[in-house]
Amino acid sequence: MKSLRAHALDAATTLRVLGGAGVIRPYGPRTLVSLGRTLVRWGTGPAGGFASLAVRDPDRVGLVDELGELTFGELHRRSNALARGLAGLGVREGDSVAVMCRNHRGFVDASVATAKLGADLLYLNTAFAGPQLVDVLEREQPAVVVHDEEFTDLLAAAHVEQRLVAWADSDRGDTIEALIGSHDDAELDAPQRHARIVILTSGTTGTPKGAPRNEAGIDAAVSMLSRLPLRHGWRTHIAAPLFHTWGFAHLALAMLLGSTVVLQRRFDPENALRTVEEHRCQSLVVIPVMLQRILALDEEVLARWSLPSLEVVAASGSALPGTLATSWMDHFGDNLYNIYGSTEVAYASIATPQDLREAPSSAGRPPYGTVVRIFDDEGREVPTGRTGRIFVGNSLLFEGYTGGGTKDMIDGLMATGDVGRFDDAGRLYVEGRDDEMIVSGGENVFPKEVEDCLVGHEAVAEAAAVGVDDPDYGTRLRAFVARRADVTEDELKEHVKTNLARYKVPREIVFLDELPRNATGKVLKRDLAHWDDGAGEDGHA
Repeated sequence: MKSLRAHALDAATTLRVLGGAGVIRPYGPRTLVSLGRTLVRWGTGPAGGFASLAVRDPDRVGLVDELGELTFGELHRRSNALARGLAGLGVREGDSVAVMCRNHRGFVDASVATAKLGADLLYLNTAFAGPQLVDVLEREQPAVVVHDEEFTDLLAAAHVEQRLVAWADSDRGDTIEALIGSHDDAELDAPQRHARIVILTSGTTGTPKGAPRNEAGIDAAVSMLSRLPLRHGWRTHIAAPLFHTWGFAHLALAMLLGSTVVLQRRFDPENALRTVEEHRCQSLVVIPVMLQRILALDEEVLARWSLPSLEVVAASGSALPGTLATSWMDHFGDNLYNIYGSTEVAYASIATPQDLREAPSSAGRPPYGTVVRIFDDEGREVPTGRTGRIFVGNSLLFEGYTGGGTKDMIDGLMATGDVGRFDDAGRLYVEGRDDEMIVSGGENVFPKEVEDCLVGHEAVAEAAAVGVDDPDYGTRLRAFVARRADVTEDELKEHVKTNLARYKVPREIVFLDELPRNATGKVLKRDLAHWDDGAGEDGHA
């Protein structure tokens, strides 16, 4: 009886969430039959998702980029032609195609076409260095690399049989557009297997790992939409990189919601505001550093953009520092949602605007269908308020790294690699990486608490803290700060001392123009940990 009740509750929740998002819509019998056949043949990944949009609404604009507009029908036909072109280059079912593209139609074309062949998609980070790319491509062995022309030199040392240019800055023949123009765009036969998506870890602590994931089911979308109020037919500006879990998640949601995806190849803070306003976007998908860069614009510039259409700003990829959440909402309204997750577990919790008003540093609460538990080092669940390792269970856990290995598991839940705690209201707080804890003078220090404290100072734009070897204390805390106004090292140390325990005060503070970050906005702490100690006496780099 309990299982029947649970099943009924699941069905009721699914209907409520999808109905509220406008996904459940009245289609004619012929369209419904065609939709059913399409999803059975092609699955719910990029192949089936975009093919279903061509059935549901072929003449509506599905994508806008710097080259113009494409309808869902045009995207479908382009991917049919490109799939035939890729097959001519030797791509077969079960192979993989690597994609190293910025946010534009070529990324979508390559993704859908590859999936229609039953080949896997390997998304390469556009900020990877040459040696990282060589290592990844040697390990993954893709049949073809699709890349923007600007990355040609970076890929030069990699041994790849076939290359295809997605965005060309010069006249050349080896492009996606050339293949599309030279092949038939008629319907294709579906492959026997559905494509997997391989997202690479950020590589901030070592060589990037491939984290494969099969196509998401409807329950994954229901979970996300249960706390993120996106709606059918919206225009969404995905500013976050599409190769990242967060950017790709919204491309996948667009397939369900029938969203018009608005893309720009490079992020510029004022241009992002212009794009949202001119295209009347109802949602904006970002990583937190993008919000920081927008808010750092001159007040005169910010005042030009009121963003009247914008209803949801969805941020993920790294922690929201300090008072960023309230600063954004004070300026643009209570539309900010902060999503916490990882490449391996996808999403774990979502903070709504109400959560962020009440607890700006929290990661919110787990959405429907997601379980989050906090365990100690012995695998025992810890009580509310106590810090421990964060473990997550949902329908999107990855399958293990392509090179071997996986994350720790406890009772079917997967480790995120972070530590955190729950408060009495059930909100999650992420306090840092589980391998970042510093033991200094016998006391445990998590850098994020110190970073948030530093960013809370009005003169600090951003901050990061790392542990470095110390002959007396074993490890000492070194902080790196980018300033927005004049402030001294002693003043910042006093600020930390006033707000945190004395043992959490950094032994030294280094001033930088900006913190080193990767393309998804994460601070490269590995670089900071190996920062050259030859700074001046005042702590300047």
